[in-house]
Amino acid sequence: MKQIIFAGTMLAMLGASGLMAQQKGNAKGGPAPKSKGEAEAVNALVTAQQQNNPDAVITAAENLISKYADTEYKDTALFMEAVSYQQKGDREKAQIYLERTVAANPKNFQASLMLSEATIQATREHDLDRDEKLAKADRYANDAITSINSAAKPNPALSDQQWEDAKKDLVAQAHDALGMSAMQRKKYDEAITEFKSAVDGAAHPEPAFEVRLASAFQQAGKNDEAITVAEKVMNEQQTPQQIKSVAQAVRAAAVVAKNGGKPVTGQAPPPQVEIKKQ
Repeated sequence: MKQIIFAGTMLAMLGASGLMAQQKGNAKGGPAPKSKGEAEAVNALVTAQQQNNPDAVITAAENLISKYADTEYKDTALFMEAVSYQQKGDREKAQIYLERTVAANPKNFQASLMLSEATIQATREHDLDRDEKLAKADRYANDAITSINSAAKPNPALSDQQWEDAKKDLVAQAHDALGMSAMQRKKYDEAITEFKSAVDGAAHPEPAFEVRLASAFQQAGKNDEAITVAEKVMNEQQTPQQIKSVAQAVRAAAVVAKNGGKPVTGQAPPPQVEIKKQ
């Protein structure tokens, strides 16, 4: 799941101590334990996260929250629980704890991003409340963009440039989520705009953004653009093979569409491809 990879990367980038320093819009005046016991509970949570032990993280987070209800680390602990449940493959509990994280701190952009993506991925075309779910996902993504743009550097070990690049990648992630939401609603021009923002705004290239842009072009009937972007993804050395395969299928679908719905000579019709996050 892309959410697990993304969240794990962010935890590693911020560092356990840096993640604990992150708070409502200002890391400099960050949270602090109110007692020796709370400090020990926080340290136990940091240690469990550093050891990459999901069960230990969940236990330590619950211990902190239950014993110290007024802890300033509440949203951080809840977010770490959500990530741990994702790692364990429990999507339902992960979503519950992401929602609790955002309720505790609406400016927790990591939780908002993950919640946006999780909501989109859990939404199906024929769900009676599809539009309501996608509207909620859009709000989470847009809230994340607002919070990211105003967020202070969460870890002093990061250089200013590293933090600026991280913010660009995070905002790009949010635009990618908005693009996926638009694709679900078959608003392909809107999806193209969002995926372009993701591709152009990211500090580090992300082939998954590009292949979704190619798919949006193809679905919108802009087959020449779809072919150009798909071929670029296929020719990039760093592109994972799974994404190259999706790009190849998108390109094939665009070629067939250009050919009036007929496959090119000697080529079978391309399969229907669902673009999923890696």
